[in-house]
Amino acid sequence: MIMWEWIVSTLQANPELAIFLALAIGYWVGSVKLGSFSLGAVTGTLLAGVLIGQLGIDISPQIKSIFFIMFLFAVGFGVGPQFVRGIANDGLPQAVFAVVISVLCLMSVYVAALISGYGPGLAAGLLAGAHTISASIGLATDAIGQLDLTPEEIQQQLDLIPVAYAVTYLFGTVGTGWIIAFLGPKLLRVNIQEECQRYEKEMSTGTPDNGMQSAWNQYVIRAFELSTPGLIAGKTVADAETSVGERLFLENLRRNGQITPFDGDTVLQVGDIVAVSGKHETLVEWSNRAREVADPELLNIPVEAVDVFITSKKANGKTLIEIAQQSTSRGVYVTRIRRGSMGVDIPVYAQTQIHRGDIVTLSGTKKHIDSMVEEYGFADRPTSVTDMVLVGAGIVLGGLIGAISIPVDGVPITLSISGGALLAGLLIGWLRSFMPKIGTVPSATLWFMNSVGLNVFIAVVGITAGPTFIAGLKQVGFEIFFWGLFATSLPMILAPLIGKYIFRFDPAINLGCCGGARTSTASVAMLADVAKSNVPMLGYTVPYAVSNTLLTLWGMVIVMLLS
Repeated sequence: MIMWEWIVSTLQANPELAIFLALAIGYWVGSVKLGSFSLGAVTGTLLAGVLIGQLGIDISPQIKSIFFIMFLFAVGFGVGPQFVRGIANDGLPQAVFAVVISVLCLMSVYVAALISGYGPGLAAGLLAGAHTISASIGLATDAIGQLDLTPEEIQQQLDLIPVAYAVTYLFGTVGTGWIIAFLGPKLLRVNIQEECQRYEKEMSTGTPDNGMQSAWNQYVIRAFELSTPGLIAGKTVADAETSVGERLFLENLRRNGQITPFDGDTVLQVGDIVAVSGKHETLVEWSNRAREVADPELLNIPVEAVDVFITSKKANGKTLIEIAQQSTSRGVYVTRIRRGSMGVDIPVYAQTQIHRGDIVTLSGTKKHIDSMVEEYGFADRPTSVTDMVLVGAGIVLGGLIGAISIPVDGVPITLSISGGALLAGLLIGWLRSFMPKIGTVPSATLWFMNSVGLNVFIAVVGITAGPTFIAGLKQVGFEIFFWGLFATSLPMILAPLIGKYIFRFDPAINLGCCGGARTSTASVAMLADVAKSNVPMLGYTVPYAVSNTLLTLWGMVIVMLLS
């Protein structure tokens, strides 16, 4: 008992320890799986915070504000390239679809709040839980703080947000996945597995006979000694590489017994030994002009796999087969494509389009990889250094813009500092997709800002609301669960039909668009498992980028609608 009292008093005197305790418990509880379902770190942290909050711990609200702004900037930074591309380019139909579904999500909560008589606090929690958009809680909190209410009334509304969120989140997660993965194909009247197989076949048009990756395997490396003047000896490296009609690559050069650096203007000499890569049949023809020799050291060509961040207009919108036909792409093959802030894997097919902001994993010799990097983007090699000038200045500038308030009929309309940080992240993330030198935010840092930033905010919300959570649950009753079921289900049942009959999406990506428009990565993962294909991910990224921004902003909008 004495030990327990000491722990409680220590947590009360040092609230920072209570926050870290909530994070530890929350991440642990959130990682526990029941079948394919887990609560996730956010819900786990909220519940842990509510439990710890029963001890009566006071925490400065500035802590949650700092971490939430950091989180929102990271969200914008991650989705910026897809957000802008969706609005400005060929992803426009998917972007508009995301807007439509996001508005449906907002209106389903608004209707539920009007009929049930919920105030802004419960409505904000219902929005965040039913549509699993935890980030909206922060903007809702800012908006409620600006209402013309007494401090006690404002706190009462704030304390109801985590109550509604906790009760509605479960079906918001599981229900969305079930509707998209299992009910969705029935609504569309399609066999999703067959549709994905058909789509894969269409996307594979132009694939080499032995597959996309076998295109690399068609290239071999041989060592040749130049013994006859005039055929290859006497030519520059650039001329020698094109001497048989189809371009080859000289990978290494031994001269006078030493491996020697060279470039395209180097003139080859009799007695040189060169390592040449190319198609086997082309090398056979080339061997008629030189004598093949065994030279293990010369043939020891470094091969690497590098993540390339695509920034060039030359690659944007081009298919893999189109890029593969360029001279700079010879001897290199694509093994993986990741897209969007969630880094979802996009299927690698001949007709798969590359977008600015994609991270493409290339394998090949270092010389060829460097050529591709110079042509299409920059090597996204692992780094631990974050450009804090970029992050700090971006958040400040966004916050200053968001702080601008415009009175409309006596009501101050503002993005808030949090909303400004989100938009600043969007802009800087988009700029970096073609100006990578403006700064680097490593993926590990982005994860920390996203995950830990949000969960510190949620932990403080839970701890602060802890003492009144049980009373709030008794006040709203269990009926809010059914309103959550309504708010979750209505948009997701209508979404596939809207995608089919209005936007006319291909059945193979329609449900992926639906999952993206609801920012539900788990539901699309369930769909991919049912479809035995990751084709639905092709429809996920643009709607996700747009909806992730809008649904977050809806936290502020729902409060304004009900105020």
